[in-house]
Formats: sequence, structure tokens, C-alpha cells
Amino acid sequence: MNLCDIHEVKALLARHGFHFSKAMGQNFLTADWVPREIAAACGADASHGVLEVGPGVGCLTRELCREAAAVAAVELDRSLLPVLAETMAGAGNFRLIHADILKLDIPAVLEEFFPGLTPLVCANLPYNITTPALRVLVDTGRFEAITVMVQKEVAQRIAAPAGSGDYGAFSVYMQYHTEPEILFDVPPDCFLPRPKVTSAVVRCKRRTVPPVTPDCGKDFFFQTVRAAFALRRKTLRNSLSSVFGGELDRERIAAVIEACGFPPSVRGEALGMEEFAVLADRLYGAMTGER
Repeated sequence: MNLCDIHEVKALLARHGFHFSKAMGQNFLTADWVPREIAAACGADASHGVLEVGPGVGCLTRELCREAAAVAAVELDRSLLPVLAETMAGAGNFRLIHADILKLDIPAVLEEFFPGLTPLVCANLPYNITTPALRVLVDTGRFEAITVMVQKEVAQRIAAPAGSGDYGAFSVYMQYHTEPEILFDVPPDCFLPRPKVTSAVVRCKRRTVPPVTPDCGKDFFFQTVRAAFALRRKTLRNSLSSVFGGELDRERIAAVIEACGFPPSVRGEALGMEEFAVLADRLYGAMTGER
């Protein structure tokens, strides 16, 4: 069965009484070049176990099973389980997990299904859970690389440089933990049903060493980053005051910004990773009296 042939897929889904769910962000691939390219981009080989999220009918899953030693696919929609049981029959290195990726004990899954293998993620992520799913996957710190198809605007946010319109707290989070690279776009006519937006494939390689190591610690660093973007298109001083105003008055926050060497009118989106580390350390020192 050609799992990218729109007529065969429609017949398959009708046979199992499946109906698309907008709430689950379901869009299945119908262009066979896309799963081949995604699977190739993830770099899986006989030394890897691949975790897939939202396998749909299994067109990407099949490609991954050809490359990797083992593939485990996490699917939340119960109505797709019999579909995948049919399309993936005979794939001895495939396991299907009926679960919510946002609640799954991922380290336990890796221990059970990928013993002795290097874990990767490769997936056409459901649009409705893209950001929280990426956070869950990145936070495990276990995956050599995460290669996913997402809305193009999300891919641009992930890889955005400081000073660009797409740059935000999520950009800093992803670039702190990984080295992201946008690989290629996927147009709407490659999906069933056809989405209203263009998608893109992004590969995020895990960093073995963080790009910055602020003295204040990782948690306060990210607290500072989130505070800096709390009020978009507002000055850094105003954004920080909206979050830390109970501990530092506006004048002290302005003094911290000046001590960092930033202009008074600077905005959070202008700061790069190293500048955020300097800012976090200065803020922490002002709040704790260590500086």
C-alpha cells in the first residue's frame, strides 16, 4: 500500500471509520518525497532508536523503520491504532505506544525500547502541541537530535537570530539546548487535509556544552529571558519591571541595564545569549545583594 497516495489513504481511513480531528492538529502527508527527505535528514542508522510523535497512517514511520534499528511511535488518537496495526504489520523493529507525549515517561520508554541505542526524534509534529512537545523532548536531554516538521513560522521562531522579528523566549530556549537548522519547506498541497500554512523541517542537534554558563544558574537565566519578553515591543526596563517590580524598583532595574552596558531604550529582542547571561547575573546580584 502506498501510504502517500491520497486515494489509497482515503480508502484506508474509510475502512477503519476514521475521521480527522482538528483538535488533534492532524494533517497526513500525501507527497512521498517528504517522508523520504525527513527520514534521511534525521540521520538514523543501525545505531539509533527513533521516537516518532503523531505517526498518522505511518508513511514516515515506514521510512524510519528502513533506516533505524528500532522505532517507537507515540499516538494519542485511539482510532488510529487499528490503522497503524494494518499499515505497520510485519515491521519487526516497530512499536506503537498509545499515549500523550506531554504526559509520557520518555526516559522509561527509551530504556525499554532502545537499550544500547542512541535516541533520536523524528516526527511530523501535530500542530496543536508543537511548542509543548518540543519542550518535553528537549528537556529530557537524551536525544542526539530532534528532526521535526512544524509550521514554518514555528521553525523560524526556533532558529531566529537576536534582533529579528521572530526572535523570542522560545528561540533562546531552543538555541540554548540545541543547534537548530531549518532544512526545507513543505507546501500545503503535500497534506491531507490541506492546511492553510506552509510547513518546514527543522533539525535541532543537542548541545553537549551550553553556550553560556551564568553564575546565577540556569533557572534564573531563563526567568530573566522570559521576563525580557513579557511585554513585546516594550523596552527591556518596562518588561523587567512588570516581572521583577516587586523586588527591584524601576530605578534599580535601569541601573542594572546601564551596568550591563545596554542603552536605556534597549528591548529584549535585541539581546543575544551572552548578553542575557550578563543581564541575568546583574539582576540576580541586585536582588540578592551579591553585587
